[in-house]
Amino acid sequence: MPNSFGLNRSLGGAIGIIALVSVLSSGAVLVTLNQLHEATEARARSSQTIRALGEFRSAMLNQETGLRGYLITGRMGSLEPYQSGRPALNEAINRLRALIGTEGETSRLLADATAAARTWQTNIGEAAIRSAADPATRPDAIRLEADGAGKQLFDTFRAKLMAIEIVEKENRLSQNNRLMRAEANARFALWVGALLTLLICLGIGVAINRLIVQPITNVMAFVEKIGDGDLTGRLAATSRNEIGRLGTTLNAMVGGLSDLARTNRAATNDLNAAAAEIRASTQEQAASVEEQFAAVQETAATVDEIAHSGSQITKRANEVILTAQSTAQTARAGLRAATDTAKAMDAIREQGEAVAGNIVALSEKTQAIGDIIATVNDISERVHLLALNAAIEAAAAGESGLSFAVVASEMKRLADQAKAATTQVRGILGEIQRGINSSVMLTEEAVKRAATGKTRTDATVRTIEEMAARVEEGAQTFQQIIASTNQQQLGIEQVTGALHNIRQASQQAATGTRQVETASANLTELAHGLLTLADRYRLNAS
Repeated sequence: MPNSFGLNRSLGGAIGIIALVSVLSSGAVLVTLNQLHEATEARARSSQTIRALGEFRSAMLNQETGLRGYLITGRMGSLEPYQSGRPALNEAINRLRALIGTEGETSRLLADATAAARTWQTNIGEAAIRSAADPATRPDAIRLEADGAGKQLFDTFRAKLMAIEIVEKENRLSQNNRLMRAEANARFALWVGALLTLLICLGIGVAINRLIVQPITNVMAFVEKIGDGDLTGRLAATSRNEIGRLGTTLNAMVGGLSDLARTNRAATNDLNAAAAEIRASTQEQAASVEEQFAAVQETAATVDEIAHSGSQITKRANEVILTAQSTAQTARAGLRAATDTAKAMDAIREQGEAVAGNIVALSEKTQAIGDIIATVNDISERVHLLALNAAIEAAAAGESGLSFAVVASEMKRLADQAKAATTQVRGILGEIQRGINSSVMLTEEAVKRAATGKTRTDATVRTIEEMAARVEEGAQTFQQIIASTNQQQLGIEQVTGALHNIRQASQQAATGTRQVETASANLTELAHGLLTLADRYRLNAS
């Protein structure tokens, strides 16, 4: 009967059974281990109780030994076992109480033994020590210790301790038996769990082989046939689990592959024909693109030559502009020099006119000096006449006119000198007058020449101004030419860029055409490969 369970449920159930068996076996092992632990702790507690009982007896024996030694020797050093036995007894009693507890027969036995020990310490030990401290009552202490009351108390707590020890030994024996049983149970649980797990694993292995391995083997054989190209077979569905659904899916896939192979053959034939047409078209387009690319290259070379010529023209125009600018600067410098020269001519003319005025004024002053010299000459002639008359009068006077004759002689000599000086000054003034007249003539000539130079300088300034204006107009014209050339150069560069783009586009188109041609060739090869691949599959007659 087909299995309606899925693989996940089957495997999950198997794993769940294994987990359940493992949990049960582990629980049994844990229970037995707990029993082992409890038995081990109980046995350890019994052993500790027996050791504590021995410590109880040892502490009481030490106290009795120390008391007897003290009563015999009378030395306090002999009481050392008695004194060390008291805290040891307290510690042993506390340990036994902790181990035995406060309930049960053993706790009552421990209480009776503790009461007997405490009674011996109070009524026998402490009383004998107090009596032995005084020599007068020492014999009473010895009799008290030798009395049978102390022995009875010792026998009582020994019997109680022995009863407790017997109980604890019986408990330890029972715990040993319990440990043996727990160990046996643990071994049994382990073996049973292992055996059940092994049996379940064997069953699961058989089920996996029947439900999974064999169907997967059939599926793999079917897939190998498909890989070899056999699409005629189908996989029989044996279950409704994942493997059964996989078989159904594989059958549907084989049916789809069969339809695909049939469609592929027809499409491959169409593809082969289309690839041949595309290849022929791309070859024609490649030839046309090659011709267009050659034309674009020739046009680009021509435009490059035009751009080179435009750059040369721009370079020469820039040189002419530089020369014109230099000439304009020189003209402006000459204009400034001519202007300065005209200003200097005006200054020379003004200075010449001022000198001429000064010379005329000087000539007038020399004429005034001539009049003064004429007056002085007249005065000297008159003085000469007066001196002559005085000499005549002195000669007529005789001895009394000698001093007057001397004065007349001096006046005559002074008049002669004044006349000679005036004659010399008149000659000098004549030379000065001739020089002044010559200077006046030269000054007038210089003023006339300065006026002529000013006129020529003004003409030169106007000529230089016209030349500078024409040079500047020429420079502006060349600048306009350069601007037009630059615009033309920009246009040529744009045309060059456009041609470059066209060339790149042509190259890309040629490359794309070659790629399309290659792709069409690849399509042809792919079509042949698809036909070969389709021929590998064996299809049903339908």
